[in-house]
Amino acid sequence: MKIQDIIQQPEGRRLEFKERIPRPAELAKTVVAFANDAGGDLYIGVQDTPRRVSGVPESELLGMEEQISAIIYDHCAPVIVPEISFHGYADSWLIRVRIFRGSNFPYFLRAKGKSEGTYIRVGSSNRPADEEIIAELERQKRSVSFDAEPVFDFSLGAMDIQGFSSFFYEKTEEPLEEGTLKKLDLLKVYQGRLLPTNALLLFASYASRKRYFPYSKIECARFKGTSPDTFIDQKTIDAHIGVQAELAYEFVLRHINQSAQVRGVYTETRWEYPVKAIREVLRNAVVHRDYALLGKDIKVAVYDDMVEVTSPGKLLPSIDFQDMEARQSDIRNKVIAPVFKKLGIIDQWGNGLRLIAEELKKYPEIGFRWVEKGLSFQVQFFKRSLETPYSTELSEFFLPTGAKSGLSRGQVGAKSESWVREESPAQEPPPSAVASLLQYALVPRAFGELMALLEWKSRSKFREKYIVPLLQAGLLERTVPDKPNSSRQRYRTTTRGREWISQHTT
Repeated sequence: MKIQDIIQQPEGRRLEFKERIPRPAELAKTVVAFANDAGGDLYIGVQDTPRRVSGVPESELLGMEEQISAIIYDHCAPVIVPEISFHGYADSWLIRVRIFRGSNFPYFLRAKGKSEGTYIRVGSSNRPADEEIIAELERQKRSVSFDAEPVFDFSLGAMDIQGFSSFFYEKTEEPLEEGTLKKLDLLKVYQGRLLPTNALLLFASYASRKRYFPYSKIECARFKGTSPDTFIDQKTIDAHIGVQAELAYEFVLRHINQSAQVRGVYTETRWEYPVKAIREVLRNAVVHRDYALLGKDIKVAVYDDMVEVTSPGKLLPSIDFQDMEARQSDIRNKVIAPVFKKLGIIDQWGNGLRLIAEELKKYPEIGFRWVEKGLSFQVQFFKRSLETPYSTELSEFFLPTGAKSGLSRGQVGAKSESWVREESPAQEPPPSAVASLLQYALVPRAFGELMALLEWKSRSKFREKYIVPLLQAGLLERTVPDKPNSSRQRYRTTTRGREWISQHTT
């Protein structure tokens, strides 16, 4: 990607901009967060709000390179070696500090130590890592997955795996004996003791595993309409993980429609969603979720216009959802995944994303989007025809005085922002103002910048008249969605917003 394209991108998991070299502690936080995650690029010489290239004087390049290298060496541990390069842009220079994903995890601020100085990248922010995350980083250093670790205070005899044993025999025609459990790494010998692994515990009954994994389940819900205000149906799936995806799939099928189509002399039925793709997403959610995140479960939500699946754990660094047709394979759970393959639940490695992409081609009326929400990964299958149409009238997005909006669809159970409008009927924003705001927000903008663009003085009234309606309409989005009041919060135009611009500025 060319520099002129890169500087138009929003800050995110692998990208950050600074006008000048940050304070040593701030620079070090970004560097260790990149190294602990997927790696990333820090560009110096780019002002973020508003986004513009301020550049670095050519005479200062070498001195700044030495300064950056010294900060990273002095403040980060273990040693991180950056790749620093200079890039000409117009009449200016930019410095790119490229940090590669490390292997000697965890990386941390030397002055704070590992327990308090380890940072990870979540969206466009650097966040302190808690004990669970640090433990996961240490496992990555040893090339050991969480599901492969032994459970020291639980014996095989105290574990109810009868349901899994029957399921295993049904799928493989092999009895689930001790030798098979060892071969599959579901049992391990540790200091002369035969111990179950976390993976085997996850295949046990919920009664056996709930003390250790109370959230190793799927919460399914069918909502009335397009917001999670009212439940039509709910189901908690807490069976062993081998059958969870299929039970969730059956729940989805119960709540979506089939239609009959005549092809020649034959009548065929067609689901309203690409169900093979949905099944693949559900299987991936179970196989690749981060079971070390003990306070999160998988959520499946069905609305009138969308099917949504949210799974604990960020997207693995090596997987690119932008290139779904490529064969991509990476495994978080190195014991569970091979067991699923033996059971026939997953097919060839690397075919999952391709299958989803191929199925979506058969459903041009269904859109597909994905997003990392904090430490979770979410995908949505949505009906293009039922997306809330955005015209020049915004009144449908306003509520009476004192009323509260419905629940956010970002995650089941999360409350969305509420707002109050003036007693007098609010005038709808003129299309020209909306177009100007959306054009301006093609580069992420701070709230104050958007206000200044349209020359507003009242934050509350500007939020009411423009920001909330555009968020509700899906034309604008927050860059830090899980922290609406973050000091780093920016607003940017969505893909749908870009479409609106093209339709209304011809």
